[in-house]
Amino acid sequence: MKSFVKIGITLGVAAIMTSCFDKSRPNYQYFPNMYESVAYEPYQEADGFKNGVEAQLPAEHTVNRGWMPYDYENTTEGKELAMAELKNPLAADSLSYDKYVANGKELYGIYCAICHGDKGDGMGPLAEREKFLGIPSYADREITEGSIYHVIYYGLNSMGSYAVQLNEKERWEVVMYVEQLKENLTK
Repeated sequence: MKSFVKIGITLGVAAIMTSCFDKSRPNYQYFPNMYESVAYEPYQEADGFKNGVEAQLPAEHTVNRGWMPYDYENTTEGKELAMAELKNPLAADSLSYDKYVANGKELYGIYCAICHGDKGDGMGPLAEREKFLGIPSYADREITEGSIYHVIYYGLNSMGSYAVQLNEKERWEVVMYVEQLKENLTK
């Protein structure tokens, strides 16, 4: 008889516990948004921005992190101004000069030698195959560190800009190496 009572109590407690159970929805949720999150589309319109604009514009007179503005325009006058005024900030560090030139030589070999040649004489593989004609030798040009940097930044004639491929320090390293090539060509 006692076992029937124990069995009855066990079945009664089980019936009470499962009577409110719903498999499709839990009875109590502490943070319901964690269980049933709201789905957002990546490019859907949002009410958080003014005037229906999808993204906010940066504040006026701000500069992107890691980007330094270049003060010379992509014009002949801008090139002449850069030629006269622009100086290499890496040149002041005479202890690392050889390291900068070595890095510049490596970058020159990657980006410049294909047209300008390993010696800077304008006889790179593309010039020899006549893919591009009229590539100047550094010995024939009146160039300064500012004009070299300006041409790397904006490009000139058939040469495109390398501002995206080379950061500011790398551009100055290439300038140091090109100056060394020019000295070797004029000796």
